[in-house]
Amino acid sequence: WMTAARGIIHSEMPEQESGAMRGFQLWLNLPARDKLGEAGYRDIPATDIPRLVTRTGVEVVVIAGEFDDGEQRQVGAVQRPHTQPQLFDLRLAPGSQVAPRLADGQRVMLYVYAGQLQLAAASAQTVGAGRLIRLSDEGQLQLASAQGAGVLLIAGTPLNEPIVQYGPFVMNSREEIEQALRDFRDGVLA
Repeated sequence: WMTAARGIIHSEMPEQESGAMRGFQLWLNLPARDKLGEAGYRDIPATDIPRLVTRTGVEVVVIAGEFDDGEQRQVGAVQRPHTQPQLFDLRLAPGSQVAPRLADGQRVMLYVYAGQLQLAAASAQTVGAGRLIRLSDEGQLQLASAQGAGVLLIAGTPLNEPIVQYGPFVMNSREEIEQALRDFRDGVLA
């Protein structure tokens, strides 16, 4: 878990020497007041990431936030104020279903990385592997899979701030981007 804030030099890890590996990167925007705060990095070993199995047979890896399906609750390895990110790796066995509760107003995305997922909603649909979908901000989230699926559930509270991005820099205005570029060039960010 890395917080870039006012600047952090990093390399992509881990390096794969043999076999297959699947990896995902998720970048979250910081609130304007935190953009120039302290940078930081925390390695989280897989053994420190909580897991549970729901009554319906869904394995849940709770990376960030708090999983709650009305029967079980589990706090994840990462907690962040302001945006309250939720990041769950949901592994639905064939015939299983899950209905995680999320805070009102959170934006929700699902990335199906294996199998097929059925969304039980007014616009019931089947989503196959390799698809990223954004769900509406309202309604009960109900997921099911007849054949089994691997799904990343990504949710968070919107910052409702402007976003300006240039290269690796993300700020709230063009002027802030220009200042960040000057600071990087002058060695201030490092």
